[in-house]
Amino acid sequence: MKKCFAFLAVVFLLAPALFAQEHYTEGPVWRVSLIRVKPNQMDAYLSSLRQSSKPILDEEKRNGTIVDYKVFIKETKNNPEDWDLCLAIEYKNHAALDGLTAKGEAMRDKILGGKQQGQQLGEKRVEMREILTSDLLQEIMLK
Repeated sequence: MKKCFAFLAVVFLLAPALFAQEHYTEGPVWRVSLIRVKPNQMDAYLSSLRQSSKPILDEEKRNGTIVDYKVFIKETKNNPEDWDLCLAIEYKNHAALDGLTAKGEAMRDKILGGKQQGQQLGEKRVEMREILTSDLLQEIMLK
């Protein structure tokens, strides 16, 4: 009886994954951040991204840490609390996230010159924007 119950429990737990794979295949993983830029700060924020974040992301792309990245500006606003800018970073898979913090810190130190410079940049950006959400998404391809 216990073996039967254990078997049914395993089947029950695996069933959603099996049915999900019937409809799609898994693609890359995306980190998507939705950002509200403070009034009159869009130019300063975009300059900061271009000067500091772009070199880091380009180097991470060259060395294979990330697959790609994209920046989107929202052209329609539903309310004043809505986001203005989206930063999306593509990773090959979930395994690519292993050790990501250490890799990111090493890249930050190489490009910006150290932890203190990174902290100063972060403090400046707090004055320019608010991160509303940062989500990890799994891209899927429908079969």
